[in-house]
Amino acid sequence: MIRTKLCIAAAAMALIQPAPLLADKAQDAVAAESRTDADRALDAGRQPTEVLRFSGIEAGQSVADFMAGDGYYTAMIADLVGPGGVVYAVNPVRFHNPEVWKQRLAAHTNIRTMAVPPRAMQLAPGSVDTIFAHLVFHDLYWESERYEFPRLDVDGVLANWFAAIRPGGQVIVVDHMGPAGDPREVTGRLHRIASDTVIAAMTGAGFRLTERSDMLRRSEDDHSHNVFDEEVRGKTDRFVMKFQKPGG
Repeated sequence: MIRTKLCIAAAAMALIQPAPLLADKAQDAVAAESRTDADRALDAGRQPTEVLRFSGIEAGQSVADFMAGDGYYTAMIADLVGPGGVVYAVNPVRFHNPEVWKQRLAAHTNIRTMAVPPRAMQLAPGSVDTIFAHLVFHDLYWESERYEFPRLDVDGVLANWFAAIRPGGQVIVVDHMGPAGDPREVTGRLHRIASDTVIAAMTGAGFRLTERSDMLRRSEDDHSHNVFDEEVRGKTDRFVMKFQKPGG
């Protein structure tokens, strides 16, 4: 009887062990010494530890950080995937800062930068396990002559994502919650997007919504302000969702 109880206890411990290990890895990535003061200044509003835990990104994976900006998440994802993995930082060339990326690459040898014209932001078929889209999904509907960002074929972009992700792989989408309506008009005016618009676009491309989180919901944001307005900048209401490509 005692031996049976010990076996049951050991089995229970085995079941609960992976969660703390994954959580510790996310915490370690956020605490990494290579992160800059500018990175850390954004942490309170972005809750990166919780977002990275939600992502489920694992060691050895290939991840595309889509429209990675200055690499806030790229660096932390590089720590998650480790030396056996790779992170592709995809950026429109107009928004790629070589000096910032020089520092990122010096600290993480598993990052590969892809600075290309917006319409050339394409990933090779079957090349990644995860696409990470942080506060940029709405930009698929954006266009700006001033910033040299032409109108994109959203269906074409998502078809490329679907082809690029290996069966069973995933897309993580975090974005500013916006009102319902024409996503091009809403994005052009507010730089937001309705979560239902994202779900419709992703499921239409063949992905399945598998998980969502309210970790970044902010009830005080009424979705009427442009996200760059000082009143709401860094404090917007956001949705966090995980989509999966069937198979695997």
